Amino acid sequence: MTTNQKNVSTALVIIAYAIVYVVWGSTYFFIQMAINGFPPMMMGAVRFLIAGGLLLAWCAIKGDKLWVKKDIITSAVSGLLMLFVGMGIVIWAERSLPSAMVAIMVSTNPIWFVLLDRANWKVNFKSKTTLSGLALGFGGVFLLFGEAINKSANGKFSPAQLIGLLLLLFGPAAWAAGGLYSKRQGSNAPARINTAWQMVFAGLVYIPASFADNEFSTFNISRVPMHAWLAIIYLIVFGSIIAFSAYVWLLSVRPATQVSTHSYVNPVIAVLLGTIFAGEIISSLQLLGLFVILLSVLLINFTKYFSKSSLKIIGT
Repeated sequence: MTTNQKNVSTALVIIAYAIVYVVWGSTYFFIQMAINGFPPMMMGAVRFLIAGGLLLAWCAIKGDKLWVKKDIITSAVSGLLMLFVGMGIVIWAERSLPSAMVAIMVSTNPIWFVLLDRANWKVNFKSKTTLSGLALGFGGVFLLFGEAINKSANGKFSPAQLIGLLLLLFGPAAWAAGGLYSKRQGSNAPARINTAWQMVFAGLVYIPASFADNEFSTFNISRVPMHAWLAIIYLIVFGSIIAFSAYVWLLSVRPATQVSTHSYVNPVIAVLLGTIFAGEIISSLQLLGLFVILLSVLLINFTKYFSKSSLKIIGT
């Protein structure tokens, strides 16, 4: 257990986990609501530039040191991987795929944390349960792709949907890479500073992406419906500032594999919101794929969850 882990309040850890679990599960639903009024890359720029700017202003008011070169570089790299590549793929995919389906694919995030966590390869790959979990997880992904390919052959799945599904293989990998990079580089700055810079850098890169997609030439702000405005406000305040700050802070005080357990709850909430409020239809095979993926995540982290050190952390 690190010094940070020893000194942190258990109550704060529980609250942070609850925020990441519940709020992030709802963001898939609100992203799809937002892009019904905003072009996807423009929505990413608006969301992260406003959220990052507000958070930087708050840091300045608190008297934080904003211009630490090492922290800015770390935040730029991790922010681009997590919020531009990882989240950008999610936003792009939701143009053609149901939000619940996107959430199911993103639930593979913990698998990528293990595969990319090179420092712990010797430990992870010696575990039979971890190896079984990895195999089972990719089996769940193949279930989803098998159904998609079958539907595509029958004309029930468009090329855009198939491309979106393929891209969603790389989104969780980019997110895991960014999270691990941020954790390994470390920082003495408060989590809010790192979070703010991550969002600002990601938001800046979304702007040329929006121009490249020719979004500004077709966008008319007067035609944006009220529900899209409300959705983007929710994403800025809750999805970005509050939940992402909690996530980055958790990475600094808890093992990455424990933090990644939000992937158990997020897709369940996303599926519930999508089916109840958006009328999305999730097939039994897709639900089976989600179950298989989540079971694989449990196997991957089994030894960590039930080790003596983990139980001690939970019981403090």
